[in-house]
Amino acid sequence: MALIKSISGIRGTIGGKPGESLSPVDIVKFAASFGTWIRIRHQKSGLKVIVGRDARKSGSMVNSLVITTLRSLGINVIDLGMATTPTVELAVTGTHADGGIIITASHNPAEWNALKLVNEKGEFLSAQDGMQVLEIAASEDFNFISNDLTGSLVNDDSWGKKHIDQILALKLVDKKAIKAAGFTVAIDCINSVGGIILPHLLNSLGVSNVIGLNTIPDGNFAHNPEPLPENLKAISEFVVKGKADLGFVVDPDVDRLAIVCEDGEMFGEEYTLVSVSDYILKNTPGNTVSNLSSTKALKDVTVKYACKHYSSAVGEVNVVEEMKKRNAVIGGEGNGGVIYPELHFGRDALVGIALFLTHLAKSNLKCSALRKLYPHYFIAKKKLTLDPAIEFSQIIHDVKNHFKGNLIDERDGLWIDNKNGWVQIRKSNTEPIMRIYAEGRTIHEADELANTVIGIVKKT
Repeated sequence: MALIKSISGIRGTIGGKPGESLSPVDIVKFAASFGTWIRIRHQKSGLKVIVGRDARKSGSMVNSLVITTLRSLGINVIDLGMATTPTVELAVTGTHADGGIIITASHNPAEWNALKLVNEKGEFLSAQDGMQVLEIAASEDFNFISNDLTGSLVNDDSWGKKHIDQILALKLVDKKAIKAAGFTVAIDCINSVGGIILPHLLNSLGVSNVIGLNTIPDGNFAHNPEPLPENLKAISEFVVKGKADLGFVVDPDVDRLAIVCEDGEMFGEEYTLVSVSDYILKNTPGNTVSNLSSTKALKDVTVKYACKHYSSAVGEVNVVEEMKKRNAVIGGEGNGGVIYPELHFGRDALVGIALFLTHLAKSNLKCSALRKLYPHYFIAKKKLTLDPAIEFSQIIHDVKNHFKGNLIDERDGLWIDNKNGWVQIRKSNTEPIMRIYAEGRTIHEADELANTVIGIVKKT
């Protein structure tokens, strides 16, 4: 059993003892702390919070507990039912709500669930705001209201269509070009909310031939829900067998997007953002942002358009903060997370699909040929158990000393520029391990760079 409390929310495995897993007691406690934070933040009557969930089997139970808790604080609730994370974010701003709770454990396995928290802008909480919610939860300083002041409940399942309509209205989404291309598109929705909205989105974009895999939103995840190559063998075969032009894969809450080429090969999750950014920059030149753990290919593409690329610490809230600071036209994370400010400041696989299909249609290329247009990098991801007797600061010192003369960034662990890529070390917040990510022009080069760092750490 596991329970992880962080500034972005609370997540854990369902069942078990309070404080050791995501039990009903913990769900109520954290929902109450968020509701209390909302009351303190806005200091007004008629508070309103949006709630939505993915298709996990525990979702209905968690949803009921969250809604009842918020209403018992006098907060009005709009329940979207099963909805994607970006749909909930758009609904928060679209209804002028005071915040939102998304019930999803994202890419975690089916036995997990979580409460993701967003503010009145439909964006994840800042570190400071998240800490305030955690402090309220720790103190249990809640003040529930009397029966006659209970918050109202409205069920509203219209926001999926509204989300699609807003995507169709974007200037750089070309429905006519997509329809004229006559694409056959395969989808893998991991038996979650993507199975509800992806077919509607694709049909609305002019794709008449959609073939689906794992589209029934019953929470029976057919494979590990993280959209990584090792988990996507079925969709790869499905694309080839169905003679599809490409395939789209989303995680359970539809904020990450992976693409499969017509030959069954992975487009590369890192390259979802790269390709979409290429299209955006070609039409609206401007700054781009990605986190320090994302591929250098985005910087290469950005420079090609004589624009500037900026990096941020890992985490969506950090990317968004940097995007606003740099007035970026596109940004996101190398895990398939596309953030397009013209729609909203949140990772959104749906807008990623619309923009990518437009890009592919206008390129007149096959998906695999489009992928070959971009610089080829490989990322090695490793982890190492930390010796409790060794200070992480000493590890940082030794690695920096080895790479003396290279460009160094210490906003998020230690990031070091390398001739053909980079290497980053970060200490885990939840486990006694450090993560070592390295990028190179070949997987051998990336592995060698990561192993060099591992060797330094073992000598510390």
